[in-house]
Amino acid sequence: MIVRRLNRRLGSRGHRGAGHAAAPAGPSALAAALPFCAMGAVLAADLITGPQIGLLPVLSVGPALAPVALSPARTVLAGLLAVVLSLVLAAVDGLWFTAHATVALATIGSVTAAGVVASVARRKKEQELVSVRAVADVAQRVVLRQVPREVGRDLIAVRYISAAAAARIGGDLYDVVAMPGATRLIVADVQGKGLAAVQTAAVVLAAFRESAYDAAGLADIAGHIERSLAHQAADGQFVTAIMAEVAAEGADMRLLNCGHPAPLIISRGTGALAEPVEAALPLGLGHLSDGDDPADDRKEYSAALGPGDRALFYTDGISEARDRSGDFYQLVPRGVRALLAGADPDAALGLLYDDVLGHVGGHLHDDSAALLITRRG
Repeated sequence: MIVRRLNRRLGSRGHRGAGHAAAPAGPSALAAALPFCAMGAVLAADLITGPQIGLLPVLSVGPALAPVALSPARTVLAGLLAVVLSLVLAAVDGLWFTAHATVALATIGSVTAAGVVASVARRKKEQELVSVRAVADVAQRVVLRQVPREVGRDLIAVRYISAAAAARIGGDLYDVVAMPGATRLIVADVQGKGLAAVQTAAVVLAAFRESAYDAAGLADIAGHIERSLAHQAADGQFVTAIMAEVAAEGADMRLLNCGHPAPLIISRGTGALAEPVEAALPLGLGHLSDGDDPADDRKEYSAALGPGDRALFYTDGISEARDRSGDFYQLVPRGVRALLAGADPDAALGLLYDDVLGHVGGHLHDDSAALLITRRG
């Protein structure tokens, strides 16, 4: 792939952040009930075995597990319940006022105090995470604004999943601009990760939105983005991108591929990748062009998009998704089948992502963005 070759040429490889595709869920009912179930199990075991083994200190497992899911107040409740059960068992076993009972009560009290501290710390971290997510949601709406769902004869659906567990945005980006008689779009992937990648993504989107309305062609838009990256992006950072201009009339669309995975065109039940005639350099690497003008190396090409056809634009978070054996996800034919199973664009993207997640075993290790255009018949 062109990006891999360029990474070797530049002497660095842009590793993506690993993590879960979706935000972590809150404590489940099972996790909340686990401390009390554990104490119930200890109570039953002690009644069966009697005082010979001496399971009173083991009741501290309840307040030890409580901070995982319970509030500080309920952690205290778990500790008090453990104390009560310990006293009951001490009476049943004839261990009142013995060293064994005293050690058990001291252990339960110490573990409960530590559990309360842990629960307070966990609640604080959860509140901080909620605040971070709220800021990320606002940032996502600013950077990745909502695209029109319908433009003329075309239905549009988008999906973005960040690989970082607590993140909402990353280095993958997309945008759609509706113009009189045509629609222009971009799907791109910033090399690298973290805030630097997000900042570069914002630069690319701003340059695209500024030039998409007035530029004579896609190559002119690419040139405008190239200049913006030269002024504002970090040294050596580049962006792979695919841009398209979909005319309101006719059955063709214009494409410009800047080192990005080729779009998937589905027509009459079959799919094929719309590969460019010549591979072009990613945006931000125009200075590596053999010619004096980087625009000379960026050639537009055409792909058919007739009535009933679908065009999928995506990032390598999908095309390079691997299973446990290291095999890549196959958009053709596997992704084609998933997309064709969806009655509408949103449902089709949902089925595609379900299939990709099933391929990788539940979560993606790279950010992914997908934009699906369906031309109504």
